[in-house]
Amino acid sequence: MPTDPCLATLVRRDWLDAGPLGHLIDPYIVALRGQRYGERTIRGYVGCLAHFCHWMACDAIAWSAPEAVSLVERFLRDHLPTCVCPVPCYASVASSGAALRHLLKLLPASQPAVLTDPVTVELERFGQYLSSTCGLAPVTCDRRLHIVGCFLVRAFGSRAATVSQIASVQLDEFFAELSTHLQPASLRTACNSLRSYFRYRALLGDSTAGLAAALPRVADWQRTTLPKVLSDAELEAFLATFDLTDPVGLRDYAIARCLLDLGLRGQEVTYLTLESLDWRQATLTISGTKSKRVQQLPLPAVTGEAIARYLREGRPTQSQNRALFVRHRAPFDRPLGVPAIRNAMNRAFVRCGLRDRFCNTHVLRRTAATRLHRAGASIKEIADLLRHQSLDTARVYARVDLVGLRAVAMPWPGCTS
Repeated sequence: MPTDPCLATLVRRDWLDAGPLGHLIDPYIVALRGQRYGERTIRGYVGCLAHFCHWMACDAIAWSAPEAVSLVERFLRDHLPTCVCPVPCYASVASSGAALRHLLKLLPASQPAVLTDPVTVELERFGQYLSSTCGLAPVTCDRRLHIVGCFLVRAFGSRAATVSQIASVQLDEFFAELSTHLQPASLRTACNSLRSYFRYRALLGDSTAGLAAALPRVADWQRTTLPKVLSDAELEAFLATFDLTDPVGLRDYAIARCLLDLGLRGQEVTYLTLESLDWRQATLTISGTKSKRVQQLPLPAVTGEAIARYLREGRPTQSQNRALFVRHRAPFDRPLGVPAIRNAMNRAFVRCGLRDRFCNTHVLRRTAATRLHRAGASIKEIADLLRHQSLDTARVYARVDLVGLRAVAMPWPGCTS
């Protein structure tokens, strides 16, 4: 058992001594210190590991590295909400989840399983098509693979998937079952997933035009309402909430300017590096887009000034990471993730009293598009800036410009005013 000083005052060190994780504690502490976590935080995380060991001992659960993920999920999901372990113990779900995630990073990567099931093999190939050819995000790929996998298992079981054997009645039965528990938006996602799969099979030579036509059309009620955007007054109040005397405030303000002035997505902001900026040409190169294309955008003066001030006055000077926006708390020297960006914008909405109306970062992207259209930009120009592959996606912003729509509206017959 390691004799690190941070363990000297650990409340439940005996649980660690009797547990199966003793050989991992030393490298675990070293890894956390390498990420500049505080000693108090490290001691708390080690206490969470002790609680995890006690749970395995009480339930006679054998530690197995290949099954570590499932064990962690059982501990967090089943044990902690109903924990009756002797006090004191570290029973916080948030702290335990963070501590165990660090533990999983220390385990050797398991060998990938050999794919033998025909449906699994088909989904693996389809997933490669979605990722490499279509350039879809991992979350979108997983969602489509799940829907297509459910349909193929229902249609073929463990047999090889043969598209020519699929009948339209099977699609009707599948969507009739989905409609009993899915909302219209989720049904549209299911339709798009299967349509994408039929398009993939068509590239391989299968005739899928009839199957694609047999997919149901689900009403899109979202287009009956206008997208929520910030008014000029709300936008001014939002930007005024950032503390420009604080390094974190400077960083978050620069991020807000990127979202508002360039219409970037949160994930695109995380991919920005110091090399993305060309100060002489006043351009910003972005990668990590949904289409996986590298694109160059003009850098507005106000955006460049916000970024330059953050680099001069806010960004940690000791950081060796080349990411533009980095963490200002442990783990240090790492890029800022999407959840952190989302939380930073949500805190700004709270400070300006708009949290009940707005959340997340996408409202800033919609606001950027709406302001461009009101300034006279065409739908094509907006679609190019937002990197939309279809003009239909950007046409929604034409409906937001009520002043412009009133100017072109025909007078009502008989109305003199």
